[in-house]
Amino acid sequence: MTILDTIVAQKAIEVAAAKAQVSTDDLMREAFFDRPTISLAARLAAPTATGIIAEHKRKSPSKGIINNQLSVEFVTQGYAQAGASGLSVLTDTEFFGGAKADLQQARVANPDTPILRKDFMIDPYQVYEAKAWGADVILLIAACLSPEQITTLSQQAHQLGLEVLLEIHDEEELAQSPLDNIDIIGVNNRNLKNFAENNVNASLALADKIPDRIVRISESCISQPETIHLLKTAGYKGFLIGETFMKDQNPGAKLAEFIAKI
Repeated sequence: MTILDTIVAQKAIEVAAAKAQVSTDDLMREAFFDRPTISLAARLAAPTATGIIAEHKRKSPSKGIINNQLSVEFVTQGYAQAGASGLSVLTDTEFFGGAKADLQQARVANPDTPILRKDFMIDPYQVYEAKAWGADVILLIAACLSPEQITTLSQQAHQLGLEVLLEIHDEEELAQSPLDNIDIIGVNNRNLKNFAENNVNASLALADKIPDRIVRISESCISQPETIHLLKTAGYKGFLIGETFMKDQNPGAKLAEFIAKI
């Protein structure tokens, strides 16, 4: 069983428990559910955008604790003020140390910045959660979803006014994924099945395979401004970065430094 298999099995248990506690109707009554969402795709496509999607991440299965000492407000406001085009907030608790409250607090602290709910989405219920908690975008990971699940979840997201970021790792995942309701494709340079690789070769290899109508972003293994230049040349508009900034005691200041070098 891969790490991803373990995470998805745990997620199924968590979703079942959440459904037993909070109904979809209850989620639809939460304060953020009716707020107009902000387009991350449009922000990334803007000519003056930095393209940086800065991530709040306390820990990961591969790195352990990265930084669990800083408040969500401090981190995400610092990112937004530094010039992030969007924010990514982990809500998985077991493996990444995130929580529902993290997304909600980031939303309150950053009302005008698009926010991605970063989690392992396997059930339409989680799409309702994302909307209710204040997200603008959901993440779908091709490696743990069937084509039918991608279709169902992406359609549900669009019905609720959310954008969809589909994460892929190789050409096979791209070819097997229905793209009708996908707004952004992210190439994860780190294989989620074994958390290997430390380069952006996957993004470079897949750059010309992604349809032009879909915004392209590169995820993971980005720590140098020179890498951004390389990826931009290959057609990427967005760059999801977390660990590079979260290792610092002032992630927002670290991001500002990074942007100044781009």
